[in-house]
Amino acid sequence: MPIAVDIDVMLARRKMSVGELADRVGITPANLAVLKNGRAKAVRFATLAALCEVLECQPGDLLRWEAEEAEHAEDAADAAGV
Repeated sequence: MPIAVDIDVMLARRKMSVGELADRVGITPANLAVLKNGRAKAVRFATLAALCEVLECQPGDLLRWEAEEAEHAEDAADAAGV
């Protein structure tokens, strides 16, 4: 997917656990893990706003666009063991 999720980066910067973030945002740790691992197909603006409020960041700190060619190149490198 061309949208990369950097929640783990912000969690590390804030020295916060996934469980603590989930509690403070009001979502389950399982749903946060789906979002954090890039498996979510959508995110509600209310959830994004809550994440930004708790992590004291901007949406662009959590989400970024990557060209699909870069993703395919990474997949090919992983498959080749590079």
